[in-house]
Amino acid sequence: MPRVQATTLTAAVSPRARGAGFDIFALIPVLAFAYSALIQPLIYFMFPPSPGLQGLLESRVENRIFWPALAAVAMIVAAHRLARGGRLVVPPNIVSLCAYFAFAGASIAWAFKPEFAFVRFVQEAMVLMAVVLPALLSNPRADILRGAFLCFAAGVILNVALIPGGYATYAQYGSAVVDIGYQGYFSGKNLLGEFAAIAFLLSVHELLHPGFRRALGIVVAIAAVVLIFLSSSKTALGLALVAPVLALLTLLVSRTFRLAPVLILAALILGYFVFGELAGFTTSRIAYLLTGDSSFTGRTTIWAFSEMEIAKRPLLGWGYQSFWLVGADAPSITDAPGWVKAMPNSHNGYYDAMLELGYVGFAFLIVFLATTVHVIGRVMDHDYRRAWILLSVALFVMSYNFLETLWLRAFDVSWVVFVLVTVEAARYWRQSPLTMPGRQPASGRSARFARARPLWKPRLGVRC
Repeated sequence: MPRVQATTLTAAVSPRARGAGFDIFALIPVLAFAYSALIQPLIYFMFPPSPGLQGLLESRVENRIFWPALAAVAMIVAAHRLARGGRLVVPPNIVSLCAYFAFAGASIAWAFKPEFAFVRFVQEAMVLMAVVLPALLSNPRADILRGAFLCFAAGVILNVALIPGGYATYAQYGSAVVDIGYQGYFSGKNLLGEFAAIAFLLSVHELLHPGFRRALGIVVAIAAVVLIFLSSSKTALGLALVAPVLALLTLLVSRTFRLAPVLILAALILGYFVFGELAGFTTSRIAYLLTGDSSFTGRTTIWAFSEMEIAKRPLLGWGYQSFWLVGADAPSITDAPGWVKAMPNSHNGYYDAMLELGYVGFAFLIVFLATTVHVIGRVMDHDYRRAWILLSVALFVMSYNFLETLWLRAFDVSWVVFVLVTVEAARYWRQSPLTMPGRQPASGRSARFARARPLWKPRLGVRC
């Protein structure tokens, strides 16, 4: 190995592992995702939980076996590699994730139901342990995101195969029970739409590669679009189209004006709020123009209730996952009006972050999201296409959280995907392009320049 290449590598792997294309450290996070996206939903599909709130509160035996076992394996192999001289590099987005999660754990001390908060915190800890630690220690050449795509591809094909069975989500409108969309092996049509939309995004990324990868990407993209339409998930369809375009524009502006992508997105969000205040153009009005329903399918009623409950404990909240689904004496039951009592969450991840952890916890969440986008911007120095797909998926999940609750939800597919995106971006932190496939060794001076170049001055001639 040339001397300059040896001095610029910063991945926490041994020299032997650098030559391999895959190792167990990359396999463990993919297994965690495969369980969330394929195995667990299929188990629930074949052996449904009890109906109603009681089923949501039940602890499944397969979860009590799989996640502790996978977390234990992750810790054992990580300890082995670190003992052999491996080095763990922790980028800013992982630090902020740990801080956000640590604050969630601290909230057990003041949680409305500490026993529920503790159990759910331990579940989330096992998921993060199984995904984050081995991914950070994995071979830089291992493509964890492609492993996730193959899981998505299998899930999409299975859901297409189940179409003749007519598995659908039903909703009651007055005295009528109406089929509102195909749900496949998931527990609801929105979950399928969410799953298919992310599968579509990853399949578009596969189209950028030649040969079998492109062919499989075409098949999965077509099947994913079919599933989105069958599930009647308008939000998933819209975000699947908007997120990649917004990500591309953000990276182009970042590359042209040498600005961090997080600054560009922050300016867009600020501009949207200012424009909305001045023009009176609210999200409810947008929803009415697009769907004819300004209530976001009744979500505004839930959000109004959430705002009242946030005001009761504004600073620190009710405790991590200690508001919804914590028994008959929970405020979500005793204080909620009518049908809101049956809700499992606020159907808005940002409201639930404030409900559970207060404004302090919400600030931790915003820092985590901002640093994740910042680190994704760093990926642009190495692989423009990879930065685009990571930012596309990240923007999709962040936007989807305005209508569903996904943050720190241990077994949720989209949350696990977002954690995978977070660690995939983190693996590029402080890495030289020499560690990535297809990169040629640079001179000592250019290699030092690549290490020292800040995010807001990206190299304009990046090969993509």
